[in-house]
Amino acid sequence: MIHIRQKYTLSPKMQRPDWDTYFMLQAEVAKLRSNCVTRHTGTVIVKEHRQISTGYNGTPSGIKNCFEGGCPRCIARIKGETKAGENLDRCLCTHAEANAIMQCALFGNAGSTRGATMYSTFSPCIECSKMAISVGIIRMVVLADYPEDGTRLLDDANLELVKLDHGFLKPWLSLLIKDPNLSTELAKNKKN
Repeated sequence: MIHIRQKYTLSPKMQRPDWDTYFMLQAEVAKLRSNCVTRHTGTVIVKEHRQISTGYNGTPSGIKNCFEGGCPRCIARIKGETKAGENLDRCLCTHAEANAIMQCALFGNAGSTRGATMYSTFSPCIECSKMAISVGIIRMVVLADYPEDGTRLLDDANLELVKLDHGFLKPWLSLLIKDPNLSTELAKNKKN
């Protein structure tokens, strides 16, 4: 079942993001590390309001970065020889969701994904959806649709999918680039 969040509520005591917004902001920051030339995606996996893994899309460690020509499929897409969603099996870039799941396995957090929430800047593809279901993710929060997403598969697995309105992030993103003392001042003013 897909839930679309359209209403945002602020804490009555102090302005701060709710948990979904907070962790989606982390996913937005993670996508800044992407080395893919066609799409930047970030993902975080969270359990009990604690971030246990981060991932972004790009070529595997030790392989030439996509933006340096490491993925022939992405280069073909930039040249217009391949359309979005085509020849994905030839792409060398690992998706952000897959990277986040593999980081749990690599660093010994594999069991901690059961019952976790995944935040991703795009809805997951079918392969990443299968991985998320297999490792016990029970909830996903996404910002945007992906052309070949696994929405139906997630629904069949009774995995909750929440589509967050990107507008929820804008006030917090603008706050991040302002004076570092501004957020402290906002908090103090809300207490009075």
